Amino acid sequence: MTQGPSKTLPSAQNFPARLDHLVLNTHYDIDTALAQLQGLGFTLTPRGHHTLGSVNHLVMFAGGYLELIGQPRDSDKVRQEILDSPLGLDGLVYAVDDVPACHDAWQAMGLAVQPVQHFSRPVALDGGSVDAHFSTVRLIPGQFAAGRVYACHHFTPELVWRPEWMVHANGVRGIDRLLVTDPQPQAAQAAYARLGVWDDGFALEFAQTADLRARFGALAEFAPQRPTAFAALCFLGGNLAHLAAAAQALDLPLQQDPDGQRLVLALPAFQALFEFRAARSS
Repeated sequence: MTQGPSKTLPSAQNFPARLDHLVLNTHYDIDTALAQLQGLGFTLTPRGHHTLGSVNHLVMFAGGYLELIGQPRDSDKVRQEILDSPLGLDGLVYAVDDVPACHDAWQAMGLAVQPVQHFSRPVALDGGSVDAHFSTVRLIPGQFAAGRVYACHHFTPELVWRPEWMVHANGVRGIDRLLVTDPQPQAAQAAYARLGVWDDGFALEFAQTADLRARFGALAEFAPQRPTAFAALCFLGGNLAHLAAAAQALDLPLQQDPDGQRLVLALPAFQALFEFRAARSS
């Protein structure tokens, strides 16, 4: 079975970095996000309940994955950081072997770091329940204005990267890149490069918000209008005809390039754009 990527972050620039996952923040509306992604042909994991108070669903791939995160309205435990963060693409999470070492490395770089967190959530398995355990270290918000940045270690990856969750009816095979908008894209790129150079096929792409219309046309209005944001998630592969029909059935705005090689759709409720490109012939 394929397990998730994992790499320790040393305290130096230009070292390898690997994606653990990206986060789509839904605040109190995780049910809508779940229905839309399932309608688009993604397989989602059953609802998870963190000991921190949040709930989630995952869109799993062999490498990094997409997490839908939300806050239950009826919970007696409120994860305030979820509600304080913007809707939509809101988290960039690095995979690390050693979270305390990552904490110290980031701190040595002069970054403001929160204390290490340890938490879990039950996973239904074979008629029973087993706890998946994690450790994370989070940068104090504001240092990377586009969204939350943190690192995660999975102590029980076999409970997360399960074969039945990594096959998607829409043919999408993974996450290719995350588009970051910033008034100074080159400076932003240099700032993120301090945290490592991606070596697992994933990449960060940088642009100004004003550049979104040239790339996405009228759909740019559904991206975050903040100067700095995680604006679009670009996937690997996918059956574009399947995705287009599904988006139309869900009444989601979409556009497809005339050559049929690229499809973009918007999730207006979450100020997010998803981009898909036709799979390359082998």
